[in-house]
Amino acid sequence: MTEKKIINTVYKISDKRGNGLLRREVWVDGKGQVTRYNLAYINHNLYQRDNGRVLGYDNAHGIHHRHRMGIVEPVIFTSFEDIETRFQQDWQALREQK
Repeated sequence: MTEKKIINTVYKISDKRGNGLLRREVWVDGKGQVTRYNLAYINHNLYQRDNGRVLGYDNAHGIHHRHRMGIVEPVIFTSFEDIETRFQQDWQALREQK
């Protein structure tokens, strides 16, 4: 089955809310099941390596994993919705550290 990219958004975060960008990419198969995803918080002021990716979740290379300031660690995948929730919680925690 062919994959189709159904979401490709970049949201600019105001300086007051933390600065940077939130990127969301999602691909689905013919049945509407998520096959690939890339969720990222990008802020070159906080982290210059990894194209500025401070935080990210994706399943590139067939492995579900999280990026945080250059450290990559596997995550247990139960659902895409769970991954989105974890990403949101991690991003919110970063905002609160400021």
